[in-house]
Amino acid sequence: MSKLTRCCFFVLVLLNYSSLSAQNSYEYAASKAHPFGLPNPDAPEQIKDYAPMIGECDCKSIARNPDQTWQTEPVDMIWRFKYIMNGFGVQDETLKSDGGHSGSIRQFDQDSAKWFVHYYSNKGLTPVLSAWSGNKKDNGDIVLYRPQKAPNDMDGFYKITFHDISEEGFKWLGEWVNTTETFSFPTWKIDCKKRKNSE
Repeated sequence: MSKLTRCCFFVLVLLNYSSLSAQNSYEYAASKAHPFGLPNPDAPEQIKDYAPMIGECDCKSIARNPDQTWQTEPVDMIWRFKYIMNGFGVQDETLKSDGGHSGSIRQFDQDSAKWFVHYYSNKGLTPVLSAWSGNKKDNGDIVLYRPQKAPNDMDGFYKITFHDISEEGFKWLGEWVNTTETFSFPTWKIDCKKRKNSE
């Protein structure tokens, strides 16, 4: 075996070892065996709040028109959830048939016992991402809030609720609520069915 051949062989062995070592170091990241990643056992237990949603769903999205009437035809949408950061966070993205795509990065903060969700979209590029915070309720819903004033300058929140969550799918509601939640104005509804073999 020539010196050059031995050198090439050594480099290939080293690269293969490095690749295997990296895979072992990040065993909860997305892979061929687990395309949507896995929850890291060292992450907060709440990382599993989104477990039923991990994978892909086929969804129908209905929002209000500028005149405040509801759309008559729903928008088809794929909603994909996966674990990121080696199983310490959750990322989702939506792909809509009308060209409005978006996504979020979801991290759980143990000190405040809240999820922090940072949202981005191809329709509204901003230097600072919008953020919601909240947690999973006793009834199984995941509820998130972001301060937002009403058009008449009344204080309130834009409230997001994941509900009817199961291995079969989930529903999503976006609504403006006043600070005491005695008034609600829904603006967006999404109904999702889990794709088979998407976990």
